[in-house]
Amino acid sequence: MPEVVPRLKDQLPARPRAWLHAGHKWVMRNDHVRSALFDVQDGLDWLLDRRNPLVPPRKLVHGIGSSLGVGETYLRHFRELAQLQPTEAVLDVGCGIGRMALPLTRYLLPPGRYDGFDILRANVAWCRQAITPRFPNFRFQHADVFNREYNRRGRLAGDQFRFPYPDGAFDFAFLTSVFTHLMPADAAHYLSELGRVLRPGGRCLATFFLMNAESEGLVTAGHGHIRFQPFAGPAWVSNPTIPEACLALDESFVIEAAAKGGLSINQSCPGSWCGRGTSTDFQDIVVFGKT
Repeated sequence: MPEVVPRLKDQLPARPRAWLHAGHKWVMRNDHVRSALFDVQDGLDWLLDRRNPLVPPRKLVHGIGSSLGVGETYLRHFRELAQLQPTEAVLDVGCGIGRMALPLTRYLLPPGRYDGFDILRANVAWCRQAITPRFPNFRFQHADVFNREYNRRGRLAGDQFRFPYPDGAFDFAFLTSVFTHLMPADAAHYLSELGRVLRPGGRCLATFFLMNAESEGLVTAGHGHIRFQPFAGPAWVSNPTIPEACLALDESFVIEAAAKGGLSINQSCPGSWCGRGTSTDFQDIVVFGKT
């Protein structure tokens, strides 16, 4: 399978960029300037009738920091690693701008359905406006959960947030680049909630940066693509000031927290993030089963 290499946003906090050209300096001073430029480009597409209604605005795509095309790769992972079936009930934790939802609109068939939630209100609003009217079995909700990297004004603590779904509501759940932005207490709580909302025999595919003897040795030796350092408890971070910007967790911690939530590990696919050679993906992929 092809390896998906995330853009910088999935690895390190965003930084302003300075461009030099013919002796003149343009500085992308802040997100407001960048957002305005994206709005102009999107407006031109609308005026010239080049707009695809299922392609999100540029500023939202920039915010997720990776290509929309990654959804096609993960649909293959869902089918091949977790045996996702077209008629199953699916939960997307961290749905973003629908980069996973859009490929699934061509795969899920009634009574199959999709529910997703995200902590960024603008992303959810776009999905509700663009996807749900065309695919009524796809629904999206906003969860105002605090996160220092993505939602500093969030009202809800991650380790207290109850997923807005009843027990046993889903056959399959997935989280792509979510646990890489969750502090340990929040991650443990999310695993518990996944165990609650999955039906017996349900599966969950999630991506991580997992620290174990092999990955720690590679990172310590300087082979990793991300410079992690020990932070607190089972967490390793690339930026101690904003730990949620990019975070690794001890593998033993994840296994223990999953077991407490009623989840066992069905399959684990180590990623290339720490400097491994051949791998399934950049991040580690873990498939859990509801026991």
